[in-house]
Amino acid sequence: MVVLGAGCGVGDGTGGGSAFGRETAHAEIVAAVKKAGLPKSDLPGIGGPTPAGSTPLPTPSTDRQRLEERAYACTAAWQYAGPPVDGSRGDFEKAVTGLVAEGWVQGERQVEKLDPKGGTMLQFTLRKRGWVMYARHAGVTGSLSMEMISLNATETACMNRFTEQERKALFGEDAERG
Repeated sequence: MVVLGAGCGVGDGTGGGSAFGRETAHAEIVAAVKKAGLPKSDLPGIGGPTPAGSTPLPTPSTDRQRLEERAYACTAAWQYAGPPVDGSRGDFEKAVTGLVAEGWVQGERQVEKLDPKGGTMLQFTLRKRGWVMYARHAGVTGSLSMEMISLNATETACMNRFTEQERKALFGEDAERG
């Protein structure tokens, strides 16, 4: 499961004073994406528009749905998935630079080869005021050329409220890694 959305932050999330929460994190992500010129996301709720006349999600009725809703409240994100866009890798790096200018501390930078035809993934880890962000750009070439760009931030204290059993239910084997 991939959790996408925007957290349990302390304060009102507006960025005033010492408050830094879900709304502020999401606003910083979207602003960095826009300023960098990354492709438009058409995915509702994660940087894209909310479709006119869309039906709100029903109230969660299962334990799994309630658990997912709690996890969603711990995140802020933006994502693009679609055809390759010229220059997007450079624009992605500009977005990361923009986030660093907003006080996100850049940590590890990784480049991973995805396929023998030259597909790669570039990932940065960034941190700010109790949040961890994984910024990823993946491009796959060949018969199915596509690009995925994501900036997913999670509030550590919010996610720490989940029990080990709840994390395993949400993330499976990945719960052990994170």
